[in-house]
Amino acid sequence: MSVYKSLITSDVIVTPFKTNKSFSFQGDNFTSSNIGIDRYMGRNSPYTSSLLDTGQILSQSKSLVYNSIKQLYYSNYVRGENGSTVLTSSINLDGTISGQSGIQPMYNNFVPNTLLANRLFPTASLDEIGVISIPSNLFGEYIMPGTFRYEYNGTSDGIITDDGNGGLFQGGAKIGDIIYQHGMAIITAAGSSITGSVYGTAVYGTGIYSNANSNDLNYLISTNNATCSFQSNLTIYESQYKCTLNPNEFTYTQNPSAISGSLNSGIVYDFLTGSYFQPYITTVGLYNSANQLVAVGKLSQPLQSSNISDTTILVNLDL
Repeated sequence: MSVYKSLITSDVIVTPFKTNKSFSFQGDNFTSSNIGIDRYMGRNSPYTSSLLDTGQILSQSKSLVYNSIKQLYYSNYVRGENGSTVLTSSINLDGTISGQSGIQPMYNNFVPNTLLANRLFPTASLDEIGVISIPSNLFGEYIMPGTFRYEYNGTSDGIITDDGNGGLFQGGAKIGDIIYQHGMAIITAAGSSITGSVYGTAVYGTGIYSNANSNDLNYLISTNNATCSFQSNLTIYESQYKCTLNPNEFTYTQNPSAISGSLNSGIVYDFLTGSYFQPYITTVGLYNSANQLVAVGKLSQPLQSSNISDTTILVNLDL
């Protein structure tokens, strides 16, 4: 038989904790409905509304892909052509100056305590980028830094990994960036004007960007001979419900046949009040405010209720 007792706020403890899961997908499975990893190419070219020329799941315009990526992830790093803003000035008749003259230097964000430029985006005409888009139902809240790996062409030269700080590297050279929170891996150094000479002495004379060509980028984005692996991150919440029975609560059977007299009297026969007839607890059910059963917990073995001490049952739910 069942008995009921209300819980108060102090009886419930909610604890968040992080979970991780590893994924690995082959290229010929990227576009399946339950995976949905799409790959795009972007190009710095005029937009044509009728031209949807990239994407394996959802067709998009290369021009729109290029401009979207530039606006979302590189707008703070690129200021006009080649990263510079050209400003002009003129002196008005009243002696005031309108505008400014000269060229402001390229603005870049730098990783703290290093000379390593964080992001660079190609802006020359017809420059191309590659985008690997991972859906949020796979990566959860974000991709775990240091776990992204993309392999193609079956050789050691065809391995792209992230450095844990948002950079994508291939063969020791940076080729792009990864946005962990959005599941976006962006290849900026293939099929573009970005080469190791762009920064010159940015890292003491060593170029940090690769010089792959557009054919490599096209193959990287379109080939089925590829494997994409990473770890997802998701916060789940463990709710702990403390169900406490006081010493003299629920120590008698609730079976109707044990009631002496009318059912409403609630008085059980005298011979059922001994310790031999104390009920055993086997199941705990949790109900919402509408008295709907939302969870059921089974004890590993029956637990006899006590009339001399509190009995506490902890129910843990991971949601």
